[in-house]
Order: sequence, then C-alpha cells, then structure tokens
Amino acid sequence: MCDPTCSLARRHWLLAGVASAAFAGLRLADARAAAPPDGPAPNSIHPDEALARLMQGNARYAANQPANRDFSAGRVARVAAQYPIAAIVGCADSRVAPELAFDQGPGDIFVVRVAGNFINDDILASLEYGVEYLGVPLIVVLGHSHCGAVEATVKAVKEGVRLPGHLPELVRAIEPALRIARAQGGDLIEQTTIENVRLNTNRLMVARPLVERYVKSGRVKVVGGIYDLATGNVRLI
Repeated sequence: MCDPTCSLARRHWLLAGVASAAFAGLRLADARAAAPPDGPAPNSIHPDEALARLMQGNARYAANQPANRDFSAGRVARVAAQYPIAAIVGCADSRVAPELAFDQGPGDIFVVRVAGNFINDDILASLEYGVEYLGVPLIVVLGHSHCGAVEATVKAVKEGVRLPGHLPELVRAIEPALRIARAQGGDLIEQTTIENVRLNTNRLMVARPLVERYVKSGRVKVVGGIYDLATGNVRLI
C-alpha cells in the first residue's frame, strides 16, 4: 500500500508525464507545419505577389500599424525549414532594419547587408544560395536616404582623400554611381544613392550563372528601392 507521500509523488509523476507528452505533441505539430506541403513550398509565389506583400508591409510599418508582433510564433517550426519570400540587399546602416521596414517576421526575408548596398562576389554568392536553394522569388536592392557610405564616397572623391583601411574598396564600389549622378545634376548625395541602387539592380539581373537564368525564366524578379529614414516609406525606382 502506498502512503500519502508516495501518492503525492506518483501524482506529480503522472502530471509531469502528461505535460511532457503534451509538449512533445506541440513540438511535433510545430515541426509538421514547417515541412513542405504536398503541393509547392509556401514561397512558391509569383515575384509580383512577393513584392506586393513587402510593399503592404512597408505601408503598415510607415503607419506604425505592424502586424508582426509575436516573434516567438513558429520558432520551433523554423528549425526544420525556411521559406523566405524575398532577398534584400541592404545597407549595414544601423538605422535600417529590413525585417521591420517591410513588417515581416523571422524566416520571411533573406537579408544580406553591406555598407553601401552594392554587389560583390560574397553578396552574390549569398543571393545565389537564396534563389537556388531557398526558392526566393524576389530580390530587392534597398538603398536609403542619408547613406553614410554614399556620403563618405562623395566626400572622398570630391576632396581627393584616400580613406584608411579597406574603405577605398567601398569608394571604388560606389564611385561609378557618383559619376553618373554628376552628369545628371541635382542633389549629388541623393542622386548617387539612386544610381547606386540602379546600377546594382542591373548587375544582378545579368549576374551569371544563376541569377540571370532565374530572371530570364521569370521565376525571380530584381527591383530597386529607396528607404526614407524620416518617414519609413520605401519608394521603388
């Protein structure tokens, strides 16, 4: 016969077993949610639909009415797989957070960042991974207003100053956009920012061997945009 202490211990053991089984069931359900469905993957959507989702999210963000607030939702599911609807080539500027700017949750966008949001081999390799293995249907080259990398490039070129360390590499990457902007007139910083996005968008569209192939097939779209620090709005260019 079991004494009161034994009964209490047995009750705790049973409750712990029920809780453990329930938690395991939740984990299993969460993992199943991440598995590819019988049909296409969740991000097997037209590039225009992906772009529409981003722009709708940006409108929510700019209006301070974000839909994504629970960042723990689906955390276990994301261990099994990821299905980003877009890849973002963004600037490393701390004031620009693409996940927030487009009101997307974890796992929704594949972000690659470098000061000046330009394309080099490392950035391209990451984007190739996104389109080849993650099924990303959209790539956005995202510049932003008051970009420090652009401002530093303009200043260095205008004053004939060589920046320290590896910063000259950054200047060399952005200078082609500066040359185009100079020929157009207007605000040099703003125009260089725009031309830098355009140049790198065009480079991606013909980037061999992978991205160009996806673009030509219509499975991937490449667009450029400018994020306004003051308003939070993204303007496509």
